[in-house]
Amino acid sequence: MGRFDKYNVDLKGMRVASLELEFDLDNAFFADIDGEEFQKGTVKARVVVNKNRDIYDFSFSLAGTVIVPCDRCLDDLAIDVDTENALRVKLGESYADEGDIVIIPEHEGDLNIAWYLYEFIVLALPMKRVHAPGKCNHEMTGKLKKHSVEAEEDGDDNEMQIDPRWAGLKDIQIEEDN
Repeated sequence: MGRFDKYNVDLKGMRVASLELEFDLDNAFFADIDGEEFQKGTVKARVVVNKNRDIYDFSFSLAGTVIVPCDRCLDDLAIDVDTENALRVKLGESYADEGDIVIIPEHEGDLNIAWYLYEFIVLALPMKRVHAPGKCNHEMTGKLKKHSVEAEEDGDDNEMQIDPRWAGLKDIQIEEDN
């Protein structure tokens, strides 16, 4: 039995119009999936599959917490996740992604949703992932301040020195259309 076999949904053998599945995604799941964004967390997943003729509508509800590295200090940061996503699937001759419909080979007849679970969580994460002000690792933020690029000041008039390669840009005027 493979690591993700329990996430297989047998579409070809589905005899009911609606199927409900629940999964507890934990550190082992995230470590096994080996995604780049994070590898720790606890998320409850509820998946409903509705069959309409040859189309299978998946509804994903995901809620929990994942642990990601802080963009500023790299310490662990807990982020709450609460998202709902949809996926349409139909059986066909070979794998394909046609806009909003995923096609899987009819001879296989099942879809492993493990990667979709992970991806929907990733999509729910904010772009900027930092601790609240004052909560970052103080040692790391101190090192960042020490090594950050600081503008040199001109000793005579305290103006910031502008890189000569960019100095010409300050003379460019943008005309506004009225």
